[in-house]
Amino acid sequence: MVISMSRFNKYFLLKTDDVAEYVQEKLSFFPADAKFECKEIGDGNLNYVFRLVDTNTGKSIIVKQAGEATRISAEMKLSTDRGRIEAKILGIQAKYAPGLVPEVYLYDEVMCAMVMEDMIGHTIMRKALMNHEKFPLFADQITTFLVNSLLLSTDVVMNHKDKKTNVKSFINPDLCEISEDLVYSEPFIDYNHRNNVFSPNAEFVRKELYDDKALHLEAAKLKFEFMNNAQSLIHGDLHTGSIFINKEHTYIFDPEFAFYGPMGYDIGNVIANMFFAWCNADATIEDAEQRADYCNWIIDTIEEIVDRFIVKFKKAFEDNVKDVMAKTEGFMEWYLGTVLSDTAAVAGLESIRRTVGMANVKDITTIPDESKRARAERIVITLAKDYIMNRDNFKSGKDYRKAIEAAIAKF
Repeated sequence: MVISMSRFNKYFLLKTDDVAEYVQEKLSFFPADAKFECKEIGDGNLNYVFRLVDTNTGKSIIVKQAGEATRISAEMKLSTDRGRIEAKILGIQAKYAPGLVPEVYLYDEVMCAMVMEDMIGHTIMRKALMNHEKFPLFADQITTFLVNSLLLSTDVVMNHKDKKTNVKSFINPDLCEISEDLVYSEPFIDYNHRNNVFSPNAEFVRKELYDDKALHLEAAKLKFEFMNNAQSLIHGDLHTGSIFINKEHTYIFDPEFAFYGPMGYDIGNVIANMFFAWCNADATIEDAEQRADYCNWIIDTIEEIVDRFIVKFKKAFEDNVKDVMAKTEGFMEWYLGTVLSDTAAVAGLESIRRTVGMANVKDITTIPDESKRARAERIVITLAKDYIMNRDNFKSGKDYRKAIEAAIAKF
């Protein structure tokens, strides 16, 4: 008997020419006579993403593989275990928030590759927002995802031993270290000299960020909250580049940064990245009426996200709370208050790090007019500092609207 050895029994980085053979060996998704086209479509910093299409039928699938180093720096080595974490959390999120995450067909521990549903008919939200598209159902759908995926994974609801087992399973030190450095440290003290500061704002950044010791203290407090509050199974990188969307539906994907951390981290990321879309629209839409209409929609959506989250959180808490002490009168209000404070703080941290840190956002970097880009960045940094320094005051969508309007008015 001849035993054939698969070449996929030992890890290597896939190329486009390898993917069809790989999928055909691992799954019976395509027919044997399929005719394939494969493209590498990843535009993130960490992984390799391939779309495999059977040109006979149009049927398609996605293969995502974790590399051993980032795509932006070969010196930044990462554990490929993040692929396991991502596949596992997508399965959990599919139970908590069905229909809002793509289906995972296979996770291969040897190749550190995940084979998953191709989110056909959807587009990356960041790109769509930069094209100034509106998504009227987004606030409702993202808040359903946030409440369900976050609250239901806490020990307010879960059996405490089961939750602790989950905490252990989702320990994610390499990617947490990236967040600890790039979100909570380097934007304030550029000790690794990796920040990307727009030169017209260099002095503004020095004064408002590098020299502000009171801001550093609050960032330090928040960093240790991030590292030590194993509250909820968070996505860990929930920006508009991690969302596929159309007018009717939203998919949340790419949760490789997942671990047990403060749930406000995810909510704050969504809020910050929505405001980047405001910055882009404000700087690039030439028609004044269209500009005002779209920018107002962004602010309305931010307000709606906060308010819908609060309403759904309270309902889900009452419906699902299991812990006897968590049922104590006044506890839910206190608990939600901590989440809202963390949300505002993270909205500020994400805003700053995406403006001056190592990983900037295209919403702002592609603004062609230098003076408009400089203004946008100053608004973002000013708003972000308000979020961080006054985080306990952000209790409703209206509080965000007021802060946004105040920051805009300064420039």
